[in-house]
Amino acid sequence: MQRYFTLPEANETLTAIRPLVDEIQAIRQEILARQPEVWPVVERSAGNGGSQAASEMIKEFERLDVLVHQIQETGALFKDINIGLLDFPALKDGREVYLCWKYGEEDIAFWHEIEEGYAGRQPIESF
Repeated sequence: MQRYFTLPEANETLTAIRPLVDEIQAIRQEILARQPEVWPVVERSAGNGGSQAASEMIKEFERLDVLVHQIQETGALFKDINIGLLDFPALKDGREVYLCWKYGEEDIAFWHEIEEGYAGRQPIESF
């Protein structure tokens, strides 16, 4: 069943999952930093058992998967790992909308219609 958040509930959940998002962003940075080193190894080793660097990268991807699932279990939706974008389903005037938060923002300060997405973010004061 779909969970709908009030603004206080979404901010409370955000407080709880912010450390997970911090870790996701750190892992993302590490993966991007190591990509030039690891990608040639991955290409060469695709059929012959891999390498230490590729094995470490796989562990990072597995950890990312665990973290994203932990966030999704709260009812929050992880929309974009590159900018750390989360949506929290909510109801406004009887219709579903999203309370929207981006990594680096203090609290949830925006919301948007589902079909408008991130580009259609509106200030939370209009919620």
